[in-house]
Amino acid sequence: MSASLLFVVIATALLFDFTNGFHDSANAIATSISTRALSPTVALAMAAVANIFGALISTEVAATLGKGIVETGAVTQSVVLAALIAAVGWNFITWYFGIPSSSSHALIGGLVGAVGTATSSAQVKWTGILEKVVIPTVTSPIIGLIMGGLLATALYWTFRRMRPHTASVGFRRAQTISAALMAFSHGSNDAQKTMGVIALALLAAGRIPQFTVPLWVKLASAAAMGLGTFSGGKRIIRTLGMKLVKLQPIDGFAAETAASVVLLGTAHLGFPVSTTHVITSSIMGVGATKRLSAVRWGLTLNILVAWLVTLPMAAAIAAVVYKVIAPVAGR
Repeated sequence: MSASLLFVVIATALLFDFTNGFHDSANAIATSISTRALSPTVALAMAAVANIFGALISTEVAATLGKGIVETGAVTQSVVLAALIAAVGWNFITWYFGIPSSSSHALIGGLVGAVGTATSSAQVKWTGILEKVVIPTVTSPIIGLIMGGLLATALYWTFRRMRPHTASVGFRRAQTISAALMAFSHGSNDAQKTMGVIALALLAAGRIPQFTVPLWVKLASAAAMGLGTFSGGKRIIRTLGMKLVKLQPIDGFAAETAASVVLLGTAHLGFPVSTTHVITSSIMGVGATKRLSAVRWGLTLNILVAWLVTLPMAAAIAAVVYKVIAPVAGR
């Protein structure tokens, strides 16, 4: 297997990780910026560091992506490259329009589309996708929505007699912790997906005897995501933090904390869920506790459509990309 092709695949994987960082940086810090708990520069720097540490805690999600989505024997360098190009392209498209779509689902869809085109759909582990992707994708935003609403309600009731100014100052400070936890949980989930893809490429190239994630892959993926996070994603930050719901510091703290708990739980179980879906639903849950009209449901519908089309669109793009690059790069 060409060493130069492997280099291109790894470089593209790290590019995807970088775009994942700036695309999903909003997940961690949008609410903190919108409530003025943190300045954009401080928030992005903190999120970048927390993302790196989160990326290094485990490889459960990497193992799911590397072994639980498609048959490893069907994966070649061209398949991985096509999947990555599709995911990067979809990230740029949704970033341009400020839509908080799922980088995770773009990558998974890319793998499914590329493998299905290169071999057949029989090489896709549909049961694994159902159990590890589809069911957690449906349930995790619902849990985030409920937890966000319950936590916000509990906080409002607990601090109902506190002076508004005092509560605002206190929760702005508390958001430093909740935003860092959100960034940490994002790293523990999303960076591992790139680790899994690079490990797949190394396995296909015969550079590792079995699926495992080398230390240098962990460090490179963590660093790429951290750099991407620091570069920001202001379009999506505006959508999540300023357009979806008008947030106060107590709301931001509740949304970030609820989403972090869900994400850390799914990372521990190896479910490659979307951090975007979870934090968005948590924000919606918090907003709905005030009144249903506090949530901009029209914008929510647009986000929901993006959620639904991400996986099939990425799969379709990957299929086309594979047909283009396979004759040049080889199967």
